[in-house]
Parts: sequence; structure tokens; C-alpha cells
Amino acid sequence: MTVVCPLDRLLPYRGVAALLPGGVQVALFRTGDGNVYALSNIDPYSRAAVLSRGIVGDRGGVPVAVSPMHKNAFDLRTGVCVDDPDVSVEVFPVRVDAGMVLVGVP
Repeated sequence: MTVVCPLDRLLPYRGVAALLPGGVQVALFRTGDGNVYALSNIDPYSRAAVLSRGIVGDRGGVPVAVSPMHKNAFDLRTGVCVDDPDVSVEVFPVRVDAGMVLVGVP
């Protein structure tokens, strides 16, 4: 796993982009309950690296990030688009250790 940033740099309900070794772009999100999630930063509809700029919230109790491009919501736990379950983004394993956020490659 790669150390990405201190946990306190991730604000609740906000996303932030990070670059992993090998040029892999991830979008990190911290929800209001303190959970941290990592998805691919690439929106599968527009192919733009924008998911980290999306709105974080929930849909029916499912934590989601909503793409700023086409407003599709992606389940932060699974990467599946709740608007179109045939589409998904990659999910990356996340761990918080000693106040640092670590992200792995699936």
C-alpha cells in the first residue's frame, strides 16, 4: 500500500485526487461517519479525471460520489453506478494507520 496523505487532510463530504505509483489516478473520499473510500478518478462516461470533484452523499443509505460531468452516482463501497448498474469504476483498498491514509492497488 502507498501512503497518500494524513487523514486530517481529507475533509468530510469532499473528494481529493491522488496519483499512485505507475500513474494510477484515484479519488479519495471521506464520509461524515469518518469512513474513507478510494475509487478510480476516471469518470467512465466522459473519460475525464473528475470523480474527485464530485459531490459526496448517499442515496437510500448507500454512500456515493456523484460525478460532476453527467451526475451519475457511484457507490463508494463497490464502484457500481447506482443509476446504471452495468457500469462501474475500480475500487481501491484503503486503510488508515497512525493517522495516515494508505491506498493499495486491487
